[in-house]
Amino acid sequence: MGFGSCGQRRREPKEMEKRVPKDGFVYRVSTSGEWEELQRTGATLGGGLDRRTGCIHLSDLDQVRMVLNNFFRGREDLFLLQIDATKLGEELIYEAAEDTYFPHFYGPDRSFRPLSLDVVSKAEKLELKNAEFTCSLLNQA
Repeated sequence: MGFGSCGQRRREPKEMEKRVPKDGFVYRVSTSGEWEELQRTGATLGGGLDRRTGCIHLSDLDQVRMVLNNFFRGREDLFLLQIDATKLGEELIYEAAEDTYFPHFYGPDRSFRPLSLDVVSKAEKLELKNAEFTCSLLNQA
């Protein structure tokens, strides 16, 4: 889950770009409640930040540890979702946040659209060991 200011102001072209990540996947740090909702209903609108900003916050694999440490430190109810970026299509937009770009998922015309279960290719429980998050997906970073 990247944390830019999606949906909050008009962006200059240099601040947005559409691309598919090198490995073809983006990642979502998900609470157990959100993951259960996604499995039960087939879609999620994400958490409070996603709803306030109008997009689903995602991360590239090399950004996940930073997101975990900055926003989820000490939490034990987390899952890492691997999402097939090609299934998100044109609605996957990378936006500037400080000195990097984070992937954000929008609906058509940058409307707010739920993330559907069919784009999730893998989900793993994040374990907290010695104050560090771990799972096999993170070991690939």
